[in-house]
Amino acid sequence: MQGQYNTITIDKRGPADWLTLNRPEALNAITAEMTAELNDYFGALYHDRTTRIVVLRGAGRAFCAGLDIKDHAGCNPAEVPFGGGFGFQGFLADVYIKMRRCPQPIISLVHGAACGGGFAFALASDIRIAGHSARMNAAFIRLGLSACDMGVSYFLPRLVGVSVASELMLTGRFIDATRALATGLVSEVVPDEELESAAQSYVDDMLAASPMGLRMTKEGLNMAVDAASLEAAMAIENRNQLMTAASPNFAEGMSAFLEKRKPDYIPD
Repeated sequence: MQGQYNTITIDKRGPADWLTLNRPEALNAITAEMTAELNDYFGALYHDRTTRIVVLRGAGRAFCAGLDIKDHAGCNPAEVPFGGGFGFQGFLADVYIKMRRCPQPIISLVHGAACGGGFAFALASDIRIAGHSARMNAAFIRLGLSACDMGVSYFLPRLVGVSVASELMLTGRFIDATRALATGLVSEVVPDEELESAAQSYVDDMLAASPMGLRMTKEGLNMAVDAASLEAAMAIENRNQLMTAASPNFAEGMSAFLEKRKPDYIPD
């Protein structure tokens, strides 16, 4: 299925994939088809050694307006994905799990609306850059649902703290780009038209890391967030350092640093 998508596009720029949610006429709202395509794409990344970074963005006026209610209402119950026993709920939830499980760092470029499941796409990323127009919210609670959905109750308090997360989730209020920066939800705010160039600087810095070092840093951060103790976190760090130090890229990285040149890493 990969490479034959209808609702997303993948622009391969060397080792970086620029993934665009591509339903601009519907503010990139999430359909069953988009969910299947995102599951396919992020699932395949786990064993992909050539793709090192993913940049996630939305076409048109918004990042992602959340679930396409019209599409979801029209689903034939007999055709709803199994989703681990939870139907479409579990099928969509699996996208966010795969985003965290894939070893490639994900940079989200948020402009316009990022609501509900679209907000969760940004939260499940590793780095978020906001355009001036960005407006994000946990829209679920405004639809008669719980705001604890698609990993939001896990991601948001870890990013902004329990107090701000509670405010946003219990009210469904929007957070704009300025406040998102003040709370640490995003790394920087730029004019919408400068989002791509802002992301490229992060891509360039990440590509200066060894392939294994980059992957293991994402993995180590994921584990350290919920580590039972300092010793548990350090055990992962020690393991990661021993493995990366055994790679030829460690010697190359050291030489490049001393010689003040760009490292020439090999796949590992």
